[in-house]
Amino acid sequence: MRHSPVIPSRGSVPLAGGAAPGRVPLVAVAHGSRDPRAAATVAALLDRVRLARPEVPVRVAYLDHCTPALGQALSGLQEAVVLPLLLTEAYHSRVDLPAALNEVRAREPRLRVHYGSTLGPHPLLLTALERRLAEAGVRAGDPETAVVLVSAGSSDARANAVIAGQARAWRRSGWWTVSAGYASAADPSPAEAVAALRRAGAPKVVVAPYLLAPGYFADKVRQTSLEAGAAVVSDVLGPAPELVEVLLERYEAAQRQPVSSLVG
Repeated sequence: MRHSPVIPSRGSVPLAGGAAPGRVPLVAVAHGSRDPRAAATVAALLDRVRLARPEVPVRVAYLDHCTPALGQALSGLQEAVVLPLLLTEAYHSRVDLPAALNEVRAREPRLRVHYGSTLGPHPLLLTALERRLAEAGVRAGDPETAVVLVSAGSSDARANAVIAGQARAWRRSGWWTVSAGYASAADPSPAEAVAALRRAGAPKVVVAPYLLAPGYFADKVRQTSLEAGAAVVSDVLGPAPELVEVLLERYEAAQRQPVSSLVG
């Protein structure tokens, strides 16, 4: 069963959570999308973070397509943990976000910023992927099932190599096999990966989108994978409890890192 889509609430959403003296605010930065389902999913994820850690002020920012921008989200803060809501370290986390932080720090030199790691890779994200497959009726580690792990894809070969490595690691869970596919910028595409596994004799092929939120890529992955013969395409990760745990782990780790005057 696919989890129900998150419906955006009416009206504007405040930038921050409740006051929490003595706790460093968390500013979670998502890529942003024109598809309103994406922002609604990010909001649902951060709501779960607030429930788990009500003493931590939580704000959201977007790199593109949505507001608030990073400078708006950091407004009025003296110190913050900035976390990329990105599943793989690539161009956005290495270039775009540090550049945006540098711009903010140039205007606010007293702002202390702890820059955190991307959500992935992390073993709990594989657990979250298995959760979504189970919700779609796929038994974890089924030796009669081959899995295509599909990421958004990147022009950065290092990021794609990380996804391929995660696929290899996931094979040890008992699946017939696990291979990687990329929704853009790299090969094989999800449809190509599904077709290759079917030619190789896989009894059943399913697709696990390694995507945070619904949107253009998720819709395309679902359509093309099913057309290529996938038996199941699970839902995106969304506000899975494992992502909440990873996000808070990254938050705590970032606070232990020294503060630099500029990032990048």
